[in-house]
Amino acid sequence: DETKQIAQTLGEIGIGELECGIPAMGKEEQASVKALVDLGLDARLITWNRAVASDIQASIDSGVSAVDISLSVSDVHIKHKLGKSRAWIKEQLKVALGFAKQHDLYVSVGGEDASRADLDFLVELMTIARSLGADRFRFCDTLGLLDPFATYDKVRYLADRVDLDLEVHTHNDLGMATANALAGLRAGARFVNTTVNGLGERAGNAALEEVVMALKHACQIDLALDTSRFVELSRLVGRASCRPVPDWKAVVGEKVFSHESGLHADGVLKFPGNYEGYDPAEVGLTRQMVIGKHSGRHGLQERLAGLGIALQPAELEAFLEEVRRAAQVQKRPLTDPDLMRL
Repeated sequence: DETKQIAQTLGEIGIGELECGIPAMGKEEQASVKALVDLGLDARLITWNRAVASDIQASIDSGVSAVDISLSVSDVHIKHKLGKSRAWIKEQLKVALGFAKQHDLYVSVGGEDASRADLDFLVELMTIARSLGADRFRFCDTLGLLDPFATYDKVRYLADRVDLDLEVHTHNDLGMATANALAGLRAGARFVNTTVNGLGERAGNAALEEVVMALKHACQIDLALDTSRFVELSRLVGRASCRPVPDWKAVVGEKVFSHESGLHADGVLKFPGNYEGYDPAEVGLTRQMVIGKHSGRHGLQERLAGLGIALQPAELEAFLEEVRRAAQVQKRPLTDPDLMRL
């Protein structure tokens, strides 16, 4: 039920494709994927598969019409994980992709550990994939080891050499998943893998809400999604995954539009654009005036006004000193009940 609710919300927001499961895991996973297919969402549903016919058949049996077929492409994986050769990888690609296309599936060829692979070998694999009808190639920074500059260079190298749509799949092990996703798009990729709240293996993946809002406000690319539901979606996934969203989480954290320092509070009260890059309502948040150690008169006055309290200038100045002292002792901002007690 949670999976269906999340999928429906993503579809209503306008997300175009949902990677929705691994049918080869068994009957229960297949039933979950089939339940999403039965929702009749406008979004394309795609499943993850090893590059073997039995995995792909399980996806077909689940009712999807799109698959990602994943194969290891770095020499590290080919030697130390598979104990195979590059020739074996190419043959595996031909057989799996041929099987998928025999069944008229939309196919993304997933290059696991592509960020550590030989670029010319990737070009060779992409050329084979294109000749056999693949719809795109997934460039995976599986270990999250790239920086945005290297990501751009590698994706650009591939985009310049093979006429096949590229997607980027980034991990956050070094804290650069979102930046690397943007770099890949700038380099020519047309698809990007994201997860709500950045959930994923180890340190997670590029966060949906971060990538979308960064594209809009840092890159001036508006995807026309209903971003006002991002906080709703974030909280939904946080509850379902038992991983609550931190207050400081970029874009959707409760404190993203909170202002404490006197300079910032005064500036944002005069004109929000002074200290807010975009309207909090764009993602479903509201502005908060935090009252703490660094608060100033204007922020405190605004917060007190919301509580129906008006102080004379001298009273306000004296009260501000008490507020700062209490916040420093308690090592946290003061709540409305705190202020009322003071």
